[in-house]
Amino acid sequence: MIRYADMRDFEVLKEYDRHISERELKNVLPLKRVLVNYEADKFIGWLRFGLFWDSIPFMNMLYILEEHRGQGRGTELAAFWEAEMSRAGYGRVMTSTQSDERAQFFYRKLGYCECGALLLPKEPLEMIFIKELR
Repeated sequence: MIRYADMRDFEVLKEYDRHISERELKNVLPLKRVLVNYEADKFIGWLRFGLFWDSIPFMNMLYILEEHRGQGRGTELAAFWEAEMSRAGYGRVMTSTQSDERAQFFYRKLGYCECGALLLPKEPLEMIFIKELR
């Protein structure tokens, strides 16, 4: 089951999502900026997003727990998010990944296209992707 996260999910998200502070996690939950995926009562993964330029939904994090990978869970979560963003009136979505990560192939498979990059000192190239929604 995929749904928007709320404070019931705070502890499990805090445990797994090391890329966001507890304070910021508490801020984004009421904004409905995190989706969670459960099978029965077992936590499978999450998707967290913000708004690029305050106007384009930008997927900051898509993570499926190791034992649930390769089963289409990430694809389902991304598709759910894209449908929600389309229903909310957005015409496109974005995400990014480092050039040394396999996620770039996953995003391409989902129809995302490269639209730029960011190079920070002593970091791999961050590839920016965009997808037009129907």
